[in-house]
Amino acid sequence: MKSLPNLLWLRSFEAASRLGSFTAAGAELGLTQAAVSNHISALETRLGHVLFERTTRKVGLTESGRAYLQPVRKALQDLAVSTEGLFGSRSSGTVTIRAPISEAVLIIAPALAEFQKVQPDLDIRLLSAIWADTVLETGIDIEIRLGAGTWPGCQAEPFGTEFIVPVCHPELAKSLNSPNELSELPLIHILGFDDHWPHFFEALEQERPDNTKGVTVDTTLAAVEWAAAKGGVALVLERIALRLAEAGRLEIPFGTRIPSGQNHYLIHRDRTPSRSPAVQTVENWLRGLFGGN
Repeated sequence: MKSLPNLLWLRSFEAASRLGSFTAAGAELGLTQAAVSNHISALETRLGHVLFERTTRKVGLTESGRAYLQPVRKALQDLAVSTEGLFGSRSSGTVTIRAPISEAVLIIAPALAEFQKVQPDLDIRLLSAIWADTVLETGIDIEIRLGAGTWPGCQAEPFGTEFIVPVCHPELAKSLNSPNELSELPLIHILGFDDHWPHFFEALEQERPDNTKGVTVDTTLAAVEWAAAKGGVALVLERIALRLAEAGRLEIPFGTRIPSGQNHYLIHRDRTPSRSPAVQTVENWLRGLFGGN
C-alpha cells in the first residue's frame, strides 16, 4: 500500500486521459485546470515516468500513460462497484430542487407524481423560497429562479419566454363579456410584479384603472387562492393558469396574454462539481416542464 499513489492524482489522470483535456477533467471533477495539472505532475514525479504529451491545444497519453491507464481505470471501476454494492448507488439517490414557492407548489409538485412513475428510484426533495433572489444555500442540487437572468456568481440557463394571463373564478368569468370589463373586478396585485396590470391594460389599449381597487399579496400562490375564493382577478403565468383551468379551479376569461418580463432560469453555480446522472435526469425533466407552455 505504501507504493500506491494518491487517489486524487489517479482520478485526475483517468479523467484527463478519457477527456483529452486538463480543463475538461477539472470541470468534471470540480477542480481547476491548474489543480489537475499539478495532480498529473505529482503523479509523474511519483512514478518517474511522463504520462502525457502536452501541446497548446490538447494532451495525449505517452506509451507509459497508455499502459498505466487500463489498470488505473479498472481499479477505480472496481472501487465504484464495491462501494455501490455495499452502500447503495448515489446515482439514483436524493436530488434536492429549490424553486420559488409558487413554482414549487403550482408547477413542480403537481408534475412530480408522473415523473416518479418514470423514475421510481429517484428521491426528490423540493424546497421553496418566497423571494427569487434569496442567497444560494449549500446542499441544493438544482436551483430554479424567476427573474431577469443575472445573478452574481452564477450562470443562468433560460428555460423559455413566460407569458401572463388573467384568471378568476369561473362564476366571475361568466359575468365578463370583453377584456375591457376586467377593470370592473377587484384586481389582485402581486409584490414584485407591480407593472403587470399596467402593461396588460396597455396591451388592451385601455386606460389604467384606479390602483386602489384591489388587494396585494406577496406570492402568486396567494393570488391564486384569493382568485379561487372569488376575490377578484389575478395575472399569473400562463403555464400555471392552464393547469388550474384544466382542474376547474380558475378560468382564463380571455385569450389576451403579454410577456411576463421575467423568465425562469436553471442556475449553475460557478465552479460547481460535476452533476450526477440523477441530477442530470431531473434537470432534463425540468427543462421539458418549464420549456414549453
